[in-house]
Amino acid sequence: MNSPAQRMGMVIGLKPDQIETYKRLHADVWPEILALINQCNIRNYSIFLKEPENLLFGYWEYTGHDFTADMEKMASHPKNREWWQVCMPCQQPLATRKDGEWWAMMEEVFHHD
Repeated sequence: MNSPAQRMGMVIGLKPDQIETYKRLHADVWPEILALINQCNIRNYSIFLKEPENLLFGYWEYTGHDFTADMEKMASHPKNREWWQVCMPCQQPLATRKDGEWWAMMEEVFHHD
């Protein structure tokens, strides 16, 4: 039996001079990255941009049973490390994020199906 998906939200800044680059990258995400996202039990992944604050809001549903292991699998994958090398310079992490976070994880305070 499958457990229900865990909804997860996160936020990070986007450097103003990198907005078009970031949009272009995400308009044509590498197929290997999309496959890896699925392999790591992530579904319904969306990223939204709020301008002029230049905040990215990410949302996904995690359907696996070991989030830490799946995130380690994602982080160690050579193609994903290459993807991060082109995406991460566009981003500006929040000063208030927790230790070890790049994207700041958010608390879900309401949900309605």
